[in-house]
Amino acid sequence: MSEDLLTVPQVMARLQLGRSAVYDLLRTRQLASITLGRARRIPAHSLDDFIRTRLEQEAA
Repeated sequence: MSEDLLTVPQVMARLQLGRSAVYDLLRTRQLASITLGRARRIPAHSLDDFIRTRLEQEAA
């Protein structure tokens, strides 16, 4: 199974958020990530799940 991994700058661009806001989401585990050496990567499905969850919360 091929998994798309996004960099923090890519997530920043997709969410239109700053670096510290994205790292806050990672730190609070609202957004899942993996660390490869010193590089932080966010699985694309994790970002999709985060957005879907936020949309559901807004609709409730």
